[in-house]
Parts: sequence; structure tokens; C-alpha cells
Amino acid sequence: ALVATALVTITPFLITFEKGQDIVRGLLEYGIFAVLLFYLAMKRLVAFRYKWILLLGVYVLLVVISWIDLQTILFCKKQSIGSFIAIPLVTSLLAMLFLKDVKGVSVRYMSTILFISFFIHFGVLRILPSQPIFQFSIPLFLAQKQSYVDRSFLTDDFRAFHEATDSVTITKYYVDSSRSNVVVLVESWGIPMDSAMFAKELALLEGSIKDYGIHFRMYSRTRTAEREDLLDSAWRDSTGRRDSLFMPNRFASLGYKTSFLFGGDSTIQWRYKYIQNIGFQNAFWTDSATADVEMAAKIDSLLNLPDSVKQFIAWTTRDTRFPISDDPVECENLYYERLFGTLRIIADLAKKHPNVRFIVQGDHEPILSPLEFQAKFYRRWVPFVVLN
Repeated sequence: ALVATALVTITPFLITFEKGQDIVRGLLEYGIFAVLLFYLAMKRLVAFRYKWILLLGVYVLLVVISWIDLQTILFCKKQSIGSFIAIPLVTSLLAMLFLKDVKGVSVRYMSTILFISFFIHFGVLRILPSQPIFQFSIPLFLAQKQSYVDRSFLTDDFRAFHEATDSVTITKYYVDSSRSNVVVLVESWGIPMDSAMFAKELALLEGSIKDYGIHFRMYSRTRTAEREDLLDSAWRDSTGRRDSLFMPNRFASLGYKTSFLFGGDSTIQWRYKYIQNIGFQNAFWTDSATADVEMAAKIDSLLNLPDSVKQFIAWTTRDTRFPISDDPVECENLYYERLFGTLRIIADLAKKHPNVRFIVQGDHEPILSPLEFQAKFYRRWVPFVVLN
């Protein structure tokens, strides 16, 4: 039953998968799992001549739940169902065929398995919230229909007060080759749909702001954002192969001391493999609970070197990294507490070094947060702020 449920659940997700998508989903659809267990229980109780009615009824239930599950996926992608309608029909039929020769189970066994599975799901969710075991598509589908908000497009009112660009690269337009530069990538800093909250975030950086705005990320990945933000230029050579130059390489050739800082282990997203390749001479890592405080202190010490030593520093913050909590209310409180703390650290650092250019931006919205909290942010839009 688990294998058949996985077949029905995972197939539509894989077929509709897009690179860089940010949908957090369960591996098994709970409603489909329950229907398949019910089918195995009824196999022992239904007379042979009525089994075709049981088969038809279970198949219809599977198709309906699978269709609802598919709709929750397409809803997030803003796509119509179109030819995808065939997926529930085919996967449900395959699941039924898969269980054709499986022996039936007792009703007590079915109820016990569903009860235990339900609590295992929530137990594991507290340990690994980014990958739930079960997907509850029916309540999610109903919630989506009741509160539809298109998060992909900024409202006209928002655009009227904030400069917005579709460019994925911002850093190269603001770096200053006449002085030291610090490029800060704030983990999970997205654009809240509540403009008043965004104003509170910007207020923490007041006094040093030279320019600010919002821009669009093509992919919701920190590692991709790190590379996008540091890309200087790209071209194709005589053979047609794509080549590129990153800003750390260019600034190193100008005599700058280049450093990369990350509040985590070097093996996370294989950073140790590519940080040196894009031109950083030094890399600093830490797994401390106060990662942002420690890294800010390290940047402060680098910037306190004699003025003749120019610095090009890139720092990816850590304190707002998800998962934080699977409770939407607690998650929101903790997220803003940590985000405000990180922004204050950056503001203090910029004020302490007024001759250094700071370029601060988000990597993506809180993509690994509970859906209720995630829905409060524009999708793939992130802020950028230029200090000093």
C-alpha cells in the first residue's frame, strides 16, 4: 500500500517539476493511503460478485483525491490542468493493479496503521519540517481556494513606492572599485506582502542607505543567489562554450584582498568546491549558534586593517535559515526576531565603517516555512539595499 501510494503521490510532482521550484510536499498522500488500506480491508469482507463495485468505487476515490493533489501542485505554479488530467487516471489504475494480488487485511489492522502513521508523521515533522512524510491535499486545496493571492506579481501600489527590476544581478551595478566593498546575502529575506512590515525592515538600515529597491530571483536557492550576485560578466568563446568572470577574481587582479564568510560548515551545498574557483583567497566558516554576530566581528577585523589594504568581502548570513518552526505563528515571531537582529548587525557594521560600500540583499523568500507563513511573501522577489 505504501508503494502504491508513493506511485500516485510522487508521479504528478515529478512530471510537473521545474528547476528551482519551492514547493514543500509530503512523500505520501494520506487520503490515498487511507483509501488503499480500506480497499485491502474490504477485499476480505465483500462477496466476490460485488467486488467489481468495490473496485470501481475505490478507483473513483483514488482519481478524485489524486486530481485534488495535482491541483494543489498546479495552483502553486499558476498552471491549468490541461493534459495533466491523464496523470490521476493512469496512476490510480496502476495502483489498483499493483494491489491486485495483495492479501486483504483486517479493519482493526487498517485503523491501527492509519493511527500510528498519523502520529509518526507529526513526530518526524518536528525533526525534519522541510520534508514531511504525508501530504494532506484536501484541506490544503480548500484553503487555497478560499484565500487566493497571486504572489508572483507586485501590486501597482507597491511598485509606486519601491523601485523594482527583473534583473537577477544587482551587485555589479553598485560595487565601487575605488574602495572596499562588502556584499551581504541575507538568508531567507524576501519581500513581505505587508508593505508596513517591509518599511520596518528598511527602517533598521536608515542613516546609511544610498539606494534600495527590489529585484527578481530566477531560482529560489541560496547557492545560485551567491553566484548570481558575484557574476561580473559572461560570454562565449570561439568554440561557442560559455565562460564567465566573477567579481572576486576581478577585484583580486586589482590588488584587493578577497574573503568569503558563511555561518555554517563548508560542506553545506558543497561551498568548499566553488568558493575558491570564483576568486576568493580566504574563506571563513562557523557552526556557532551566534553565527551572524561572529561573522560580523570577523568582517570588522578585516576592515580595520590599514586603508592601503582594500577588501572585497562576501558574507552569507545564517540566523534566519529555515526550518525555524512548523507552527506558523511561532515561525513568524522567531523569523522577524532573527531577521531584525541580523539587519541591526549589518547596520551597525556599516555605520562603523562609513568609507566601505555595503550591498545587502536577500537570497529568496522563506521557502521552507509553513505554507501559511510562506504565503505572506511575494514569490522570488527580494530586497536590495546599498549602504554608504
